[in-house]
Amino acid sequence: MAEQKIFAGHALRRLRRSRQLAQNAMAEMLGISSSYLNLLERNQRPLTAGLMLKLSDRFDFDPRSLIGSDPGGGIDALRRRLQDPLFADLDIDRAELLAWIESAPGTAEAFARLFDRAERQSDGSGGLLSGEAESVAAVRREIERWRNHFADLDYKAEALAEELRLSGNDPYAALAERLRVTHQLTIRVLPVEVMPDRLRRLDLHARQLQLSEMLDAASRSFQVAFQIAQLEAKDEIDALVNGTHFIDRTAERFFRRHLTNYFAAAILMPYGRFLRACESTGYDLIILPHRFGVSLEMVAHRLTTLYRVGARGLPFFMIRVDRTGQVSKRYAGASSALLAEVGGRCPLWKLHHTFDRPGTIVRQLVELEDGSRWFTMARTVKGNGRSSNRVEAEFSIALGLDARLARSLAAAKGIDLDHGPATPIGQGCPSCTRKDCPQRAAPPVGRQLVINDRERGLTPFTFDGD
Repeated sequence: MAEQKIFAGHALRRLRRSRQLAQNAMAEMLGISSSYLNLLERNQRPLTAGLMLKLSDRFDFDPRSLIGSDPGGGIDALRRRLQDPLFADLDIDRAELLAWIESAPGTAEAFARLFDRAERQSDGSGGLLSGEAESVAAVRREIERWRNHFADLDYKAEALAEELRLSGNDPYAALAERLRVTHQLTIRVLPVEVMPDRLRRLDLHARQLQLSEMLDAASRSFQVAFQIAQLEAKDEIDALVNGTHFIDRTAERFFRRHLTNYFAAAILMPYGRFLRACESTGYDLIILPHRFGVSLEMVAHRLTTLYRVGARGLPFFMIRVDRTGQVSKRYAGASSALLAEVGGRCPLWKLHHTFDRPGTIVRQLVELEDGSRWFTMARTVKGNGRSSNRVEAEFSIALGLDARLARSLAAAKGIDLDHGPATPIGQGCPSCTRKDCPQRAAPPVGRQLVINDRERGLTPFTFDGD
């Protein structure tokens, strides 16, 4: 928190109003001028460390709750939602959005929640989410507020990695020794017959961390790092979870698991060393997993977290889908990509083609309806273990980056990112208004179908509008 410039005007205004204080009264309590408080509330000045201490002392609340408190995840997150074709005719610019957030933060947050709920309808028939799905949605909103970067966890994990001297591509031995010496836990690898439906189990009675033999080397290291995270980052994780004020226990537990996974990954891929490796290799998705002894999926997760002040990486988004296009993971990070949003996937995006080329990184330059160009890389990954009926999970992982920022990528060499041919894609047929797409499977929502018996277009779904 010490390095971050914290703009928390909306949270500050809510705090003041909840105490029924005028600006001059609150300013007097904090020892600042009313005009300065006004600038703080309008996000034209960041909160200083001294002011955060005064706020904590005068109003008895956790200053961590100020971080990432912008309505709807902030202006970039709201802009992503408003780029939906449903709003294409409204021409809402950044200045108007800022005015909306400043004048009515509550309604901006309400819009974001309603939009997200509509996007994540359970079956496409209009039914609302189940309680469990609502919990997942709440956690995703919290992760989005933080841009999936948790500085306190990164610094602690980095210090621990340095203490353990994790500099090679085989961290397992050092992590296992940490468990044994510091926590009196030994590791036992059990056959699949003994653990048919579990990958990791903590047996406190036997003082054992039990791992399935189905785990590969990278996954074994991660599971040991996860256990260390539970034991050694508890205070930092508790503080972050308590700062969310989740009412739902399921959401709280899901967020705690995300933070524990985050810390485990940060041990294996310490922020500074990982960022330097990314920059020196051109974010090479072949080299990075080998260098850190992790999987491609772990690297993909980590690439969405590089948002440290003064040492930021490229703003990647990540998405994971199965063969049917169902999204099981998505992280926008610091990216503003619509491609990371929940909704229909376009069949022209080669994310779906990777299942026909397992293990191959498929590159593609795509262009959305708003004219933005994105460079994406996708590859299949396998799940760990098999179910009792021998079904093995398979997914496609995609990483994407604004094409204007992709010049330094090893995978982008030889591609004209500015003027080269880009595949025109959309957010799924119901949201896409491209008329010339031969792959269209449904008309766009809100557009009137045009039936002309004398003509036949590229698809049966000809519709009106520009």
